Amino acid sequence: MTKEIALKPSPRDRHKADIRARILIGLMALLTDGEEINHDRVAERAGVARRTVYRYFPDQSALMQSLWASVTAMADPSLTYPESEQAMLTSLPDIHRGFDAIAPVATVVRSTPQGRKVRLAEKARRQKSYTNATADAVKALRPRDRLLATAMLQMLHTAPWLEMRDGWDLDGDQIAESCGWAMRVLLKDLRARAGRPLSEGPA
Repeated sequence: MTKEIALKPSPRDRHKADIRARILIGLMALLTDGEEINHDRVAERAGVARRTVYRYFPDQSALMQSLWASVTAMADPSLTYPESEQAMLTSLPDIHRGFDAIAPVATVVRSTPQGRKVRLAEKARRQKSYTNATADAVKALRPRDRLLATAMLQMLHTAPWLEMRDGWDLDGDQIAESCGWAMRVLLKDLRARAGRPLSEGPA
């Protein structure tokens, strides 16, 4: 019988992981401090050379996407973009509890110019995911109405957290419950209207 030996990371691999971690910490510090995020500022915060930041994150989009991944992991490491209606609805409590758990960071992401840039870096992936997740519910609609309905469902899935927390003092569970109700109502309506335009009101 042979024994499987767990390979230890080499000193080089440990060094690379340490540098990457320092860069991510610098990125998060810039975000939470409300400062401009670029390779020069990241290098300064991380205490590494500018070219080192470029080696790990070759462009601005890579910086922002890595920052989004860090924020998501802080909220809940299991969270991913939904690929079905069921996933949208069942993930609501975890999403909004996660936002509650990192409220200062989540607020920055939702309310500052830097946070907007982080969110926009994920725009293509986000649109693809929600388009797939809502495809069956909106399939009878004309293209323009499919776009409007999909955008509204995506908004209800994640965007209300800050306004409902600040404006109504709701916690994550309450926000998830409210958004889940609204999404179920819309999904039911979309199927019942059998292609009728959204402008005609509820089915």
